[in-house]
Amino acid sequence: MTAAHRAFPRTLATAGALLLIATTAAVLLPTVAFAAEQESVTTHSGATTDQERSRIDTYWTPTRMKLAGALVPEVTPVPEDDNTPDDPNPLPANTLDPGATWTHGGAVDRSVGRLFFTFSDGYDGSCTATVVTSANRSTVITAAHCLRGVGAPAASDTWRHNLYFVPGYRNGTKPLGGFSVKSMATSSRWDADPSGTTGDDVAVAGYDTGILVVNRSTDGRRIADVTGSQRIAFTKPVKGEFIHTFGYPKDRLNDAAAKYAGSRMIHCAGPAQPGPKAPLLWGEPCDMSHGASGGPHLAQFDPRTGIGTVVGVTTTTDDLAGGRTDTLYATRLGDSAHRLYNWAQTRVA
Repeated sequence: MTAAHRAFPRTLATAGALLLIATTAAVLLPTVAFAAEQESVTTHSGATTDQERSRIDTYWTPTRMKLAGALVPEVTPVPEDDNTPDDPNPLPANTLDPGATWTHGGAVDRSVGRLFFTFSDGYDGSCTATVVTSANRSTVITAAHCLRGVGAPAASDTWRHNLYFVPGYRNGTKPLGGFSVKSMATSSRWDADPSGTTGDDVAVAGYDTGILVVNRSTDGRRIADVTGSQRIAFTKPVKGEFIHTFGYPKDRLNDAAAKYAGSRMIHCAGPAQPGPKAPLLWGEPCDMSHGASGGPHLAQFDPRTGIGTVVGVTTTTDDLAGGRTDTLYATRLGDSAHRLYNWAQTRVA
């Protein structure tokens, strides 16, 4: 796989940490391919031994985390830190935000973080993920394409490796520690591709949700006891509902228009609208791109406390779903995501 394909693939089969790029076939819902099969949960084991957990924790050094997602990491300079001053004043309610560093703290600054992983070709990538309220206090939600590409789940190059979640990530640091992943899951619908179904097709059909059960911290604590958590709901979208979105986008550093380096968490907010080309995806005004995948779309978000309800995870931009330029779309959480969540929260971490 070339460096260009790692960074800007056409479909989710190779997308990894990156938002989808539109294809001509992307607007065709693969309902026929899915009609004959009953949806189930496809699972995969991660770090299950102390040795493996320790190896992954050591692997993700500050420099490696900063460079994750770089087009050509061997020659890419380490991104500069984002030292935007924190603002203790809460953001006024329902303030439109097309994309800016989140400086207002609160629970979201602890429960959302950067999810790191390694592709099968050895290059590192990153996404965004969120700790959600669950029975096992160890459940984290992200996008399916952050965990694996579509295809046979038994294939060794399908799943990502070295998965590592850093809540509250900032400028190469682990302010709340790092958490390796014990197990993960996607919908069995995400497996589909023998008939030519692409990752874009599966995402447009509403199956780009992934779930993680993370290991305990080095001192034996469950992640929600360290970070707190966000509520989660599996409800139908409401047009015009005000949604707050968070993520760790990382633009190409050799792009003159580059704005984000993955150094700090970025915030967007605005009214939700369905995608004209992908009505199962709902988005808000936002200029986040690669690396923001899997980030939470929060309804009923309180800027004073930083607590809201995760109703979707970032999947793509207007390139695939249509609509206004600089719109960030989510796979909204429904029955499929609920099935994954129920599986995860019964697992022991």
